[in-house]
Amino acid sequence: MKNSSTKKMVRNFILFALLIVLTLWIMLKDQDPAEIFQIIGQSNGLFIIVGIICMVVYIILEAVNIRRTLKILGNKIKFKSSIKYALIGFFFSGITPAASGGQPMQIYYMHKDGLSVGHSTLALLINLTSMQIVTISVALVSVLFNYKYLNKMMVILLVVGLLLNVIALMILLIAIFSKRLSRFLMKVTIRIMKFFRVKNMDKKIKKIGRELGNYQRSAKYIKKNKKLMVRIVLTTLIQFLLNYSVAYWTYRALGFDEHSILEIVTMQSVLFATVSGIPSPGSVGVSEGAFVAIFTNIYPENMIKSATLLNRGINFYLFMLISGILVAINQIREKKNVEEV
Repeated sequence: MKNSSTKKMVRNFILFALLIVLTLWIMLKDQDPAEIFQIIGQSNGLFIIVGIICMVVYIILEAVNIRRTLKILGNKIKFKSSIKYALIGFFFSGITPAASGGQPMQIYYMHKDGLSVGHSTLALLINLTSMQIVTISVALVSVLFNYKYLNKMMVILLVVGLLLNVIALMILLIAIFSKRLSRFLMKVTIRIMKFFRVKNMDKKIKKIGRELGNYQRSAKYIKKNKKLMVRIVLTTLIQFLLNYSVAYWTYRALGFDEHSILEIVTMQSVLFATVSGIPSPGSVGVSEGAFVAIFTNIYPENMIKSATLLNRGINFYLFMLISGILVAINQIREKKNVEEV
């Protein structure tokens, strides 16, 4: 079963790599690659650093939300561990279709660190629900500012994207407060554990049964604790606005200042809502195409592809590299520990 899981992960890596290669080929085929990278090379490094800092804080705020919920539910967790879980989620969401691998792998790593499966599942569902609420609400407000930049195809894709996000939000809300669906999620967790050949499966299954009870009791507690949900949503709002602002720092890095940060951030929020529901690993190819379509009136024709690559480089590819290195180091350490035992 472990080999099957490893093969699936390798297939996801290959698909992810092929999509990157295809995206780069599409982006570069009609323009001199040297010109594109020259433009990027001449960009203002200070604004690039600001964009990177925004993404660092984005990761930190996700870690804050994960730790906050787990702590409320009675789990002691170091902040550096919550950073690790946030980066693991970023990486596995990036290499799996529709970001489907992020939360299951976070639960798996939390379980290995001795955290309650019921509590970690609930914490991640709440975090994901908050993300959906922010994605939908900010995009709906942003459309009012940016409808003039959307062609008919982008409008259709936006409607589809918002619809998929609304459906996902409804499923998440049901998952948090429905006993039937919470049982299904626990079954999925058991399958993941079997994939990795976790020892003493019978004892683990009994423990998961107890975790299901913990999950349902915790869900009732969260439902009553409305202040916690408000804090999580507000933190997520700041987190996403920082992510969206990378598009503005890219814009400034390339020497432009005609449009305000409000305009650029709201345009990026529409872009994210449009592509986030599309089942492509990391939205690779889709995000780049949508960026060109939405920002084509913001940048000169000879600059739009450079802007696209620089923006995605900061808010996605750089942190895929960082989180991938973290996952690799973690796997090497685990292998060494197993060999020593």
